[in-house]
Amino acid sequence: MKIQIINGPNLNLLGVREKSIYGSSDFETYLAELRQRYPDLEIEYYQSNVEGEIINKLHEVGFSYHGIVMNAGAYTHTSVAIGDAIAAINVPVIEVHISNVYKREEFRHHSMLAKNCKGVIAGFGMDSYRLGIENLISE
Repeated sequence: MKIQIINGPNLNLLGVREKSIYGSSDFETYLAELRQRYPDLEIEYYQSNVEGEIINKLHEVGFSYHGIVMNAGAYTHTSVAIGDAIAAINVPVIEVHISNVYKREEFRHHSMLAKNCKGVIAGFGMDSYRLGIENLISE
């Protein structure tokens, strides 16, 4: 079973940026923990700060993987194009956020992606990714 994790802009700085919001762990360390926890899964990871590259990755894996766990970062609130890419593929996408976006700025309260996703998980720190994976493998 293949699961793709996709992280959007600025998430390459996890563990460095705004630790009070995003924590002090980098994503690569957390990814190693996920792979150890789920040894029977192929968990692939992709991060880009570029909208078009995220869309290309969705197109690449969106017809052959079991599911996608995606934190599109700020593109969540602005990208019609990523929302359209999710609608165009046939694997389920779980939208995740490390922070509780509803406790933050008003513009973060709306997702341009959620209507095309299987579900949304927010506010559980890095554990949001694990919760997304759990949902995908429970089907």
